[in-house]
Formats: sequence, structure tokens, C-alpha cells
Amino acid sequence: MSVVSVEDVWKRFRIPHERRATILDHIAGALSLLEGKRFTFEEFWALKAVNFKVERSESLGIVGPNGSGKSTLLKLIARVMKADRGTIKTDGSIAPVLELGMGFHGDLTVKENALIYGVIMGLRRSEIKKRTDSVLDFAGLTRFQDAKLKNLSSGMQVRLAFSIAIQTEADIFLVDEALAVGDMEFQQKCLERFREFKKEKKSIVLVSHSMDLVKGFCEKTLYLLNGESRAFGPSEDATNRYLEDMKSSAVAKGG
Repeated sequence: MSVVSVEDVWKRFRIPHERRATILDHIAGALSLLEGKRFTFEEFWALKAVNFKVERSESLGIVGPNGSGKSTLLKLIARVMKADRGTIKTDGSIAPVLELGMGFHGDLTVKENALIYGVIMGLRRSEIKKRTDSVLDFAGLTRFQDAKLKNLSSGMQVRLAFSIAIQTEADIFLVDEALAVGDMEFQQKCLERFREFKKEKKSIVLVSHSMDLVKGFCEKTLYLLNGESRAFGPSEDATNRYLEDMKSSAVAKGG
């Protein structure tokens, strides 16, 4: 049974030709619009005719070079953005482990931020209170629980956000490079937690630049290039296609 179904999905962005760097530029632009002047925009299709399905308890990897549409696709599935064409259907609750740390407050303590972020991620206040100690332990931040968040490194903050996000009782996890945070020990802890999710019949969609991670963890992989599906199927095949393309591209540029 499919828990994520993406059918002929397109996403467009409009890029203004006139760049406005200052407040005065924006005011001048607004005045020009009031005077009837029009600005031109360039259409950029971030995704074009993308199709795939994710089955229950299945893990899907999404690979491709920077700017290929990977993060945009996750945001569409999470309903953070809306597709211009096509349909996206999901069956079950979703935990978007995307822009980690949105909602953090630097002047609050690590423990206080854990409580607030847990509520933002959809956990009941009573539930996140019960889990706070295990969250801090998982993130390796127990001894920093009373420190102000702004005194922690960005990597430590992301570890905290990730540790909270995976506490949610979701059916589908959307993960955008979050497993790249922290040291090897933390990454292994994250992978072990996701393996537990798979045993619980949860589904995971993982964006990553690590081909070894994708091949070792995901049954299927979608390879995006310039917003289009270049390959979709068994992870070994799709990642090899990506690596071959990148090698050919590097050779062409070198030549």
C-alpha cells in the first residue's frame, strides 16, 4: 500500500530580473508598480513531471546535485509548498525533519527550547516533558541543559532539533540531510533509530549526498537532475546512474 504517491508533479518559481538589495530599492519598486510600470520575471521550473510511490515501511532515497529539486520535493510532500501541476497523496501523519531549529530561541536554555520545539513538532506538552531527558541524552547535551542555546554550536543545535523531531509518532518521516549532522557516533544512533521505525512499519524519505548511506538504508532511490527524474528504482541502480553522470560531467568539464 502506497503511503506517498507523487503523480506528474511540477513546481515553478518566478525569479525577478531586477534585484533589490536595499530597503530603498524595494520602496522604489513599489512606487514604480503604483505608476503602472511592470517588472519582468524569469520562470524557473524546480520540478518537472516527477512520478514515484513509497510503500508502507519502505525507505526512499532522493539524490542529485545541488539545485536539482530534492528539498523542494520534500517541502511539497510536507505541504509546506503547493505544486503547480500534478497531485501528491499521503496516507498517514508526516514528520518533516527539514529546516531543523526553526522556532528555537537563543536566550532560552537548551531544556526550555526542547520543550517549545517539541510542541512545535506536534507533541503534547505533557509528552515532551516526559521525554526531555531522553531527548537530551540522545543529542549528547544533558550536561548543557541549563546553558543558553545561543552558547551552543550550530551543530549541537541541529542535533537537539533532530533528537526532538524523531520523538513524534508519525507514519512518514521526511529527512533532508539531517543525518549529516554530528559525529559518526551520533549518525549511527540516528540510523539505528530509523531502523527501529522501519520495524514499526513507518516509511522514510531521505535526501542525502551520501551514496553509501542511501544504498545501505533505502530500498529504492529517486535520482533528480535539473528538476527531472533521471532514474527511479533499486538504490544500487539509481545511485550508480547518478555517480556515472557526475563522472561524465566532470570529465567533460575537464576536457
